[in-house]
Amino acid sequence: MLISSTLSLAHHIAIFPSNSAFQCGPIALIQIIMFSDLEVDYINPIDLCNKLNQFILPEHIAHAFLCVLFLICGQWIAFLINAPLLAFNINKIRGGNHMYDATEIFRSLPSHKKESFIKLGFYLLSFFYYLYRMIVALIAESE
Repeated sequence: MLISSTLSLAHHIAIFPSNSAFQCGPIALIQIIMFSDLEVDYINPIDLCNKLNQFILPEHIAHAFLCVLFLICGQWIAFLINAPLLAFNINKIRGGNHMYDATEIFRSLPSHKKESFIKLGFYLLSFFYYLYRMIVALIAESE
């Protein structure tokens, strides 16, 4: 009985993470495109920072909420997969360097692009992992 209720809960919980990864992935893709536009001088640094800074805190908050949700529901593997990115985000926020600065953006552009590529890959792999876990939960629930 406990296992079936856990699987049912896992089925319902699996919808949010896959949706969250599906929504955060395009944010990373937008960052990569905007950084490339800055490199070829299609956009100025002030506009880039103003456009990208509005997405940073919502992305971090959504990821932190997702990790708390994994802890509450006992999804330990999913939490351990997400813990390094959560620690990285918390470290950036505590250090005060989570927002993009228009005066420093050209010096740190390669590291920002690398971070965006890594996050995009992480969100893509996470999406497929969550999708796999949702399918496993659906199959186990139907048996």
